[in-house]
Amino acid sequence: MTRKIYYDNPFLWEFTARVLSCEAVKGGYAVVLDETAFYPEGGGQPADHGTLGAVNVLDVHEKDGVITHLCDGAIAPDATVRGAIDWARRFDHMQQHSGEHICSGLICARFGCDNVGFHMGADAVTIDFNAEIDWDALLEIEAKANQYIYEDHAIDIQFHRGAALDAIDYRSKKPLDGDVRIVTFPGADCCACCGTHVARSGQVGIVKFLSCQKFREGVRIELLCGARAYRYLSAAWGQNLQIAQSLSAKPLESAAAVARLESELGTLKQRAAKLEAQVFAQVASRLAGEGDVLLFEEDMAPDSVRKLCDAVTQVCGGRCAVFAGADGAWKYAIGQRDGDVRELVKALNAALRGRGGGKPGFAQGSCAAAKSEIEGFFQTI
Repeated sequence: MTRKIYYDNPFLWEFTARVLSCEAVKGGYAVVLDETAFYPEGGGQPADHGTLGAVNVLDVHEKDGVITHLCDGAIAPDATVRGAIDWARRFDHMQQHSGEHICSGLICARFGCDNVGFHMGADAVTIDFNAEIDWDALLEIEAKANQYIYEDHAIDIQFHRGAALDAIDYRSKKPLDGDVRIVTFPGADCCACCGTHVARSGQVGIVKFLSCQKFREGVRIELLCGARAYRYLSAAWGQNLQIAQSLSAKPLESAAAVARLESELGTLKQRAAKLEAQVFAQVASRLAGEGDVLLFEEDMAPDSVRKLCDAVTQVCGGRCAVFAGADGAWKYAIGQRDGDVRELVKALNAALRGRGGGKPGFAQGSCAAAKSEIEGFFQTI
């Protein structure tokens, strides 16, 4: 059994211990100490990283009470080694995990649901609940969680068993017996947990919900806490500031400015579509009765290529092929009234490095040929 120093003091990031064993394994060396401050992966919380002497600790796992440190170098058994935890990583995990407890406790109390999943990723925390929760209600929970953080409550962590454990109303994903570690955030949460936590709620700093999506029979919530939330909100503010400046608006008025811009853009698109239709009609009128037609145009949206091809196809009296773009990157549309262009398009794709298809009278796609290759292809058919 390895003595777990991280339970005695989760803020301890340096320690000394005796090496009990060191074995070569896949990916490095498995080092076992008589005691450790390195938290092993478990309960949704990633393992601590850091160093043992001159070697790096890459991962940490626990099995049957024995904690194994995966290191990138060997350490002599019976040696006394100095351990140093990556404190920034550890404290980040403490902020995320403690913030998750506060929010989960408040959510479960309000909605009478269960936390059925928890994952602390490198970028964000996700929590799964077996109930439907709408975004407005979640924002109310966020406000309460942050108020709880500001009040700076002391966190209570104790082991309980037997009758003492039975007397506690705590959250747990499964029945537990023996010595059970109960983490209590007074007034917010009481939960069985093996993770590391802050000492007071104020050390969480801030919590911020990012999303709430339907997941299985409930929802999956994405959450940031502490320094992660600060960095995210700072980056979001910076982007919003740039957007506001480009729109000559105040930062808190950027959404309204974007809405106005979208309205103006919609009006311009409608006008452009009308002008485009007029131009296509003029082109079609000029090519009326011409028979088979091959057109090359500057790059256009696929829908515009289709509309031009359709306009000409209706009046040319033959097959119309429109290519828009430049050598190596063409969009095409091919149409023929009362005809079937599918075999032609199949041959075109094979000859001109293209892809696409359609129905008998119309097909659309793209190809990577040169203009001269396209002209040569249509001269041979």
